[in-house]
Amino acid sequence: MLKSREVILMKRVAVALLLVLLAVSGARAQEGFTVHPSTQDPSVRVDLEKLAVWEKELSNWGRWGPEDQLGTLNMITSEKSVRAARLVTEGVTVSLGHFVTEEDAIDSQTFGPTEHWMTSVDPDTGLPRFALDAISFSLHDGQLSHLDALCHYRTEVDGEFVIFNGYPQNLDADGCKDLAIDRMGPGYVTRGILVDMPLLRGVDWLDPSTPIYVSDLEEWEEFAGVTVGPGDVLLVRGGRWEKRAQEGPWAYGRGGAGLHASVLPWLHERGVSLLVGDAVNDVQPSGVPGINRPIHQLTQVNLGLPLVDNGYLRDVARVAQRLQRWEFMVSWQITQVPGGTAGPFNAIATF
Repeated sequence: MLKSREVILMKRVAVALLLVLLAVSGARAQEGFTVHPSTQDPSVRVDLEKLAVWEKELSNWGRWGPEDQLGTLNMITSEKSVRAARLVTEGVTVSLGHFVTEEDAIDSQTFGPTEHWMTSVDPDTGLPRFALDAISFSLHDGQLSHLDALCHYRTEVDGEFVIFNGYPQNLDADGCKDLAIDRMGPGYVTRGILVDMPLLRGVDWLDPSTPIYVSDLEEWEEFAGVTVGPGDVLLVRGGRWEKRAQEGPWAYGRGGAGLHASVLPWLHERGVSLLVGDAVNDVQPSGVPGINRPIHQLTQVNLGLPLVDNGYLRDVARVAQRLQRWEFMVSWQITQVPGGTAGPFNAIATF
């Protein structure tokens, strides 16, 4: 009988082969996703030249001091947390996180296999002797709601790679030396505002590659009777999880609804402290020639605005619609992965 670790080794080989197949199928899927034509309208069109201007105009480098590693999380003050707690009137809690699975699918086991095994196994019977187990997974897995650390993206200045606040990108086998997930504080409590674009448009989900613009966000504010402000968590639902539940997985990271790059000045002006999307935050394809994920690039490197990819917004959307309330308290603890480029997002919305 194979020992548990031998089984795991065989599974790793199988997963490695699967990832190759997924990469091939994903490349083919890419062919089916085209840039949304509205992104080329002169009123919203963004190019690399405009992004270069915004890198300076929207920069928060030095805003909270030369040694700052929190970025826009600094705007979640104690006063902001107290005000957020006052939003709790129903005592209803909803998870905003989705955990990894061992499902073999195009949107799972990305960047590494997911493995779960019992750690105390009888060598003769192969059966567990005690209820002890372990798990390994990628922190950027396509099914994991995860908070990106500010060291995750970089830019180049004078031939050197740098990250937010001008820190050199200092990486080694143990991870990031600055702006890692364990440098971003223990956890936070603040106001969350859900933008439910499928609800606003009267559909179950936005079609893949649908861009979300400032006009959409402000239309939602009017509909929901809310105004996004400094220190808020902005949760933007495109309906990725609903589409997956009804139609199955697809290459959402290559063809998915999300924010268009023209939203970047608005995010800076409003003082959003954390941006949560149910896919990869950026509309895919981005519609900006020469860069695939401009929202990721400028928020993390220049604004110092952390992102959550794959936020699970399906349940909170249902509760918010039932209560007719799209603002609520959000609380989350940051998993202290030493030098980590990300951490699981285990947030709770409380109404």
